Amino acid sequence: MQPSTLAKRLWLLLFLAVIATYFYGLGHLPLVGPDEPRYAQVAREMYLRGDLITPTLGGHTWFEKPALLYWMMIAAYRLFGVTETAARLGPAICGLLTVVAVFWTGRRVQQSTPNEELCGLGAWSGLVVASMLGIIVFSRAASFDIVVTMTITWALSSFLILQIEPEYSRQRRLLLIFYAFVGFSLLAKGLVGIVIPFGVIGAYYVMRRELPSRRFLLSLVWGVPLALAVSAIWYGPVIARHGWPFINEFFIQHHFARYLSNKYRHPGPIYFYLVCLILLSLPWTFLLVDGLARVKSWHWRGVEAKDKFRVFAFAWVLLPLVFFSFSGSKLAGYILPILPAVALITGERLARFTSSAHASRYAMRAIGLLLTVVAITGFVVAVRGGHLSPVEAAVIAGPMIIAGVVNLFFFERRSAAAFSVICVGLLFPCLVLNTRLTDLSRTESVRELVERASERGYNTAPVYGLGRMDRSAEFYAAGRVAYGPDGEPVVFENATQVLSAAVGHGTILVFVPREYDQLLTLKSSGAEVIGDNGKFVLVAVSGR
Repeated sequence: MQPSTLAKRLWLLLFLAVIATYFYGLGHLPLVGPDEPRYAQVAREMYLRGDLITPTLGGHTWFEKPALLYWMMIAAYRLFGVTETAARLGPAICGLLTVVAVFWTGRRVQQSTPNEELCGLGAWSGLVVASMLGIIVFSRAASFDIVVTMTITWALSSFLILQIEPEYSRQRRLLLIFYAFVGFSLLAKGLVGIVIPFGVIGAYYVMRRELPSRRFLLSLVWGVPLALAVSAIWYGPVIARHGWPFINEFFIQHHFARYLSNKYRHPGPIYFYLVCLILLSLPWTFLLVDGLARVKSWHWRGVEAKDKFRVFAFAWVLLPLVFFSFSGSKLAGYILPILPAVALITGERLARFTSSAHASRYAMRAIGLLLTVVAITGFVVAVRGGHLSPVEAAVIAGPMIIAGVVNLFFFERRSAAAFSVICVGLLFPCLVLNTRLTDLSRTESVRELVERASERGYNTAPVYGLGRMDRSAEFYAAGRVAYGPDGEPVVFENATQVLSAAVGHGTILVFVPREYDQLLTLKSSGAEVIGDNGKFVLVAVSGR
């Protein structure tokens, strides 16, 4: 077999491994946290009503996010039923489409660069983004962040390729793709879908100290209406149906108030997203630093494809990072659309590392050291804490240690060193899903508690909270969670209110934080304890 044929088959196997990683075990974990179960339930209510326009939660309008993720979930529900796997299938596909977009971009830049200077850029960049912690985690969650990351990546990738594409007909197609995906970005997460693409483009031209091309400026005349027309598939009907209440809640409250204030209680320091970028980029963070350390040597106004590529990727990282750093509300997922650009910058360093004996070798050694330290520390903590058996911990730590050793001591085998890190990124989630570490998700979901209550005959009892509420109940106890006029689950302040409600309903289920002292009052009144997930205790309170 020819070496080139063998190499092609190896690349093919790796991309098949990427697909397997992104689809494997989507239903292994329950829907966790406040967001996953809420979004899945909103989609279920829309699906059961046959309504693709109005998002509702508990029968109340829910205008926090636009409809694209809900539509993906509805399609999956129709095909596979209402399950955790179906809820996460759309985001997993979006993660893979993000990988494809990065691969496409890197390959086009590589083809436009003479003398094979960036040989393998497309493949390396695609594998980097596929094995990046942030992309893998969010692609396995019922999350809007990976959806808007996918749409923004396709939009900005199209624009970047436009800058190096000489053929007129292809330029027009690239502009069509750009504006269409700006429209899809508006459907994916609202105004950020237009702010980031045009902000990055503006930053790119400022950094290169040049004006936009006449062709691009003229395209705004038809391109912006095209993007708005795509987004109007949902915004038009929902505004026509709900008018000002939608505009106020969706645009004013969940866009402007969220950005300008801490109304939604997600504060963070100015450096919050810099820390997030370091973590989300793992295990490739040191290669990113290596790439950014060379910005002074770039030809910022150069006409070659690699010069435009570098400046555009840098603008793609910098603009969202600065923009969201000044937001009053901060969540790690907000900067997820940066990671494809991180992968392109890192992919260039990896392409040079695998073709040169000196490029980025210290960065790869640092990655090797990081993997080794994390593996050994994780092994000790997991075993001593009783989270894993020594065998389970060794299975997870083993690939990391092997990759660490290869990059520390055998980095002259450059392709093997790079592939070992990629394999660690792809194997890690699959290995974790087959250990007892999945038990840690129990504290973030009430699925087992609701199932246990149903087994005891409480499958029709209304559900409340005392002190606070676990939001995963909105999916797992759907149709039974009691909501107030404000559209929020009813949460009682004390045991007296619980007992009064039970008198009116016969028997109710109440989620009570383990540390809440009112729990003792309920127990003394004869309430039946259904179970405990580590954070909440579920009790059945009878009013008879």
